[in-house]
Amino acid sequence: MISKNQIIEIEITGMTSEGNGVGHAQGMAVFVPCTAIGDKLEVKIVKVLKSYAYGIIEKILISSPDRTQSDCPVSQKCGGCMFRHITYEAELKIKSGFISDAFKRIGGFDLEYESIAGCEETDFYRNKAQYPVAMQDSKAVCGFYSRRSHRVVPFTACRLQPPVFAQIVDYVIDYINEHHIPAYDEQTHKGLIRHIYLRKGFHTGEIMLCIVAADKKAVKYVREMVSSTDILEKFGDIKCIIVNVNPDNTNVILGRKNFQIYGSENITDVMCGNKIMLSPMSFYQVNTCQAEKLYSIAAGFAELSGNEKILDLYCGTGTIGLSMHDKVKCLTGVEVINQAVENAKINAQINGIENAEFICGDAGTIADKMAAQGEKPDVIIVDPPRKGCDGNTIEAILKMSPCKIVMISCNPATAARDCRMICESGEYEIRKIRGVDLFARTGHVESVVLMSRKGK
Repeated sequence: MISKNQIIEIEITGMTSEGNGVGHAQGMAVFVPCTAIGDKLEVKIVKVLKSYAYGIIEKILISSPDRTQSDCPVSQKCGGCMFRHITYEAELKIKSGFISDAFKRIGGFDLEYESIAGCEETDFYRNKAQYPVAMQDSKAVCGFYSRRSHRVVPFTACRLQPPVFAQIVDYVIDYINEHHIPAYDEQTHKGLIRHIYLRKGFHTGEIMLCIVAADKKAVKYVREMVSSTDILEKFGDIKCIIVNVNPDNTNVILGRKNFQIYGSENITDVMCGNKIMLSPMSFYQVNTCQAEKLYSIAAGFAELSGNEKILDLYCGTGTIGLSMHDKVKCLTGVEVINQAVENAKINAQINGIENAEFICGDAGTIADKMAAQGEKPDVIIVDPPRKGCDGNTIEAILKMSPCKIVMISCNPATAARDCRMICESGEYEIRKIRGVDLFARTGHVESVVLMSRKGK
């Protein structure tokens, strides 16, 4: 049996979505971070469980052709990028495997897959960042959480974020330290500043600065920062500054109350030709360019003629449905977050879109009511959270019996499960599936699936 601190030789033959390479020794799977498929290694075992173990690289014996030099000094410490140590071509192959493996193993599907749509830009693509703040050596620091922990790795110049984000964060942290404003401590629940949260319109350049604090006292400090410093002159694209108050002992970043310090309550961006209003709470895909590609693929799968009634479940601020408004007869969006629904209504209004309505409520509950009322959408688009659709939503979809179901998912495992449940009804089959990489260098990947009624 493998034992802790033992040195073994293994070859990496697979990869997990957490970025750990997988090898096998003495009948056990061994997970090793910062490795590439094809690496032959000496590995030191650091943890042994019943059927698998964890190890760290002791020595690279033969380097994989997929391996490359990381261009980030903290990539091995930070929990953000999983794949900076391999080529992007290898990363896309791995992510395609995540999708095909999930649909075969969990869904039981034996399918042909369209080629994954990779990112044109793998750096500086994110339009949103949430930087945790912590006290280290009696000073506030800002960065990203280390893997599997809430220990902050102090680093702001992340290659996934626009460079201006690091400049703004550094400016705010300097102000916090100069004025001895305490960071929040998750262990003692004392302190004030929890996160620095930034959004940027990809097409407009507009920036939102949101300070997440444990107490309303932060409003005073942020107002003083705005009035007494040159932050607005230095960063002219900042269009709004907000304090979000989250007093709860929780891993949820944002609280329920916002205090507007400067500018408007929202920023704007453009998505698929539509002007979009964004509040701090609005769901919005973090990679605008790739999201536009994703929505285009979804519309292509739906093969819209202009006469369809579309139901868009988990619609967020309405960006998916609104991107297709000119290709359909009418659109109904459903979203549980009230502020997102209000944003969706405003987005329709400011773009002069008159064939769309948005309803606030749980996707499954609203869909079930619509089914009971005899609603028969031609196409249902569903873009659930990572946990996937609940059973009520799937049952309601099947009751409405649309000609086509287009599922967009950020989690191949739950997508495969939900597609299996839909296809097990006997009414539907998968016609197309394609991966879309919205999160280059991380372990996440989106998939788009078309399910059609059999015989249609």
